[in-house]
Amino acid sequence: MFAGRLENLTPPHNPLDVLAQQTVAAAAMDALQADEWYSRVRRAAPWKDLPRRVFDATLDMLSGRYPSGDFSAFRPKLVWNRETGILTARPGAQLLAVTSGGTIPDRGMYSVLLPEGEEQAGSRRVGELDEEMVYESRVNDIITLGATSWRIQQITRDQVIVAPAPGRSARLPFWRGEGNGRPAELGEMIGDFLHLLADGAFFSGTIPPWLAEENTIANIQGLIDEQRNATGIVPGSRHLVLERCRDEIGYWRIILHSPYGRRVHEPWALAIAGRIHALWGADASVVASDDGIVARIPDTDGKLPDAAIFLFEPEKLLQIVREAVGSSALFAARFRECAARALLMPGRTPGHRTPLWQQRLRASQLLEIAQGYPDFPVILETLRECLQDVYDLPALERLMRRLNGGEIQISDVTTTTPSPFAASLLFGYVAEFMYQSDAPLAERRASVLSLDSELLRNLLGQVDPGELLDPQVIRQVEEELQRLAPGRRAKGEEGLFDLLRELGPMTVEDLAQRHTGSSEEIASYLENLLAVKRIFPTMISGQERLACMDDAARLRDALGVRLPESLPEIYLHRVSYPLRDLFLRYLRAHALVTAEQLAHEFSLGIAIVEEQLQQLREQGLVMNLQQDIWVSDEVFRRLRLRSLQAAREATRPVAATTYARLLLERQGVLPATDGSPALFASTSPGVYEGVDGVMRVIEQLAGVGLPASLWESQILPARVRDYSPEMLDELLATGAVIWSGQKKAG
Repeated sequence: MFAGRLENLTPPHNPLDVLAQQTVAAAAMDALQADEWYSRVRRAAPWKDLPRRVFDATLDMLSGRYPSGDFSAFRPKLVWNRETGILTARPGAQLLAVTSGGTIPDRGMYSVLLPEGEEQAGSRRVGELDEEMVYESRVNDIITLGATSWRIQQITRDQVIVAPAPGRSARLPFWRGEGNGRPAELGEMIGDFLHLLADGAFFSGTIPPWLAEENTIANIQGLIDEQRNATGIVPGSRHLVLERCRDEIGYWRIILHSPYGRRVHEPWALAIAGRIHALWGADASVVASDDGIVARIPDTDGKLPDAAIFLFEPEKLLQIVREAVGSSALFAARFRECAARALLMPGRTPGHRTPLWQQRLRASQLLEIAQGYPDFPVILETLRECLQDVYDLPALERLMRRLNGGEIQISDVTTTTPSPFAASLLFGYVAEFMYQSDAPLAERRASVLSLDSELLRNLLGQVDPGELLDPQVIRQVEEELQRLAPGRRAKGEEGLFDLLRELGPMTVEDLAQRHTGSSEEIASYLENLLAVKRIFPTMISGQERLACMDDAARLRDALGVRLPESLPEIYLHRVSYPLRDLFLRYLRAHALVTAEQLAHEFSLGIAIVEEQLQQLREQGLVMNLQQDIWVSDEVFRRLRLRSLQAAREATRPVAATTYARLLLERQGVLPATDGSPALFASTSPGVYEGVDGVMRVIEQLAGVGLPASLWESQILPARVRDYSPEMLDELLATGAVIWSGQKKAG
């Protein structure tokens, strides 16, 4: 710092998430011409080298032209007229840009505030708490913020309201912040400083004032001496140390002491994890920090792991990192942030925070879809951010060349207990696995065993999932998915377009059933959409339907429909899985579907339909409930939850009078009825008759101890309408019934 040495700064290069956000904001104010907007964007330094193909891909994403029908749940923000090149904002785009804009990622923080009116001076704001800390806290808990203790009065969805609690013992909060990592330049300087300390000559010269305290000198010298005694050498910028020691269960802990910072160590750790998995066939659980890398491998009787597992050819190392980063936890976390900045995950209510766990869940679902399309702009931006902003790959490449050239050495040593420098590394290692961070949803699903679901159901005695669904719920969900339910019908011109985009090609009559406008308004909307070539007419299954322009190539390649000759070329590019996209959209827009229904909808042979359905089933996208009943996995979850809710509502507690009536009916005192209270006044003397009726009452009350006088005076006459003592005598004489005495109570 005193020498004026600064680390290199690298401004973001072509940040596509910010480009998407600014495009929506600009279009919300006024219509944009795509070519003019591209020229204006390239005048800004971050996008001066922005390729036109990447720019167009970003506009495709914003205008809803996704590479697959799997993205249909994400509504477009803009309308892009391909002939004129004009970009216009869809309804809600301006509000979205205002409420969800900005580049600071949501870390899930809760504001800590004083109650309204109780602030002495200045702001009510006390501080912030991590979301996980809030979830682990309760009202009346005492926490420490700053130098003061506070009692939690209220926890809302956005805030924690506290009051001062001076003198009370309090719990210390925690924050799961993500450090940016030490720059490689600073790491090398720290390593040089460690070499000076290890030489012992540093304290013999002029000592800076901030190190001149006697206690400071003694503590530093003691730490350096302890490290030297443990590993034989103090790690620094020109000499790294590989330390091996066993953990509590006998596995090897491999600790590389290196000062070059997390931005260098994290990509290096990715490559090391892959190499250890290839050599030992186990998850190495590699964790990087500013001061080194820690890995854990199973016990082995062969050669001990040495420095060779850390050495790579520079070009090969960079290739490994680029291939491995997409499946890392870092990529999942950064993808969530990039998707939020690109306005793909807006909050449901403006001004209210969305819980971080819900953001992670939604982002993981989007990531699972987008991973199959490497050209998707948010995937590209996440890769760029990881490889340029988070990782320092040029510094890693230089370090690897210096290691391979012998300019920097690695010494390895085996210790019985971790060295002093290893203590902080291992503390962070434990914390990493105690509080797991973002993990890709697909990665978690990969660990699930592949079982025959039908065999498993038979083994466990489970019923078919379709039998658990409520028919009334199925009808309700069908109406909602088809936009026929009250409150779900479309409004305006954009709503009409969304019907075709979400539900697929439809006739004018079908559109009218799902729209709130009059027939004249709908005709006007359709005329406008046809004029700007956002929709087009086509024949499907002998019906004239209207289709969204983005479906042109999909319908042509899957069903062979004829397209109008005047369609823009951009809409005619081949689609990867056209029939799959059409089937998935149809299944996600209906509750339950049969193969015959799909065959009729798309004029396809039943064999083709069944083959495609089986492929979707193998991919885990649809379920076969019964012989020929199919349902999307997303729709099935919705049906199951709704059916469960309906079942719970149907089993609510009844009135006490209803319960009393049920008891009397089961005892044979009153006849079974619809439960009308008026029937409680009934004076009919029971519902059973004859000796068989007496036998039935005794079977029901067998073992119940009652005075003998009650049996013939009240119990039996109340239940058997023609009861006489001779009936009981007959049963006793035959031995079918016996008396059993009971000691007098008390």
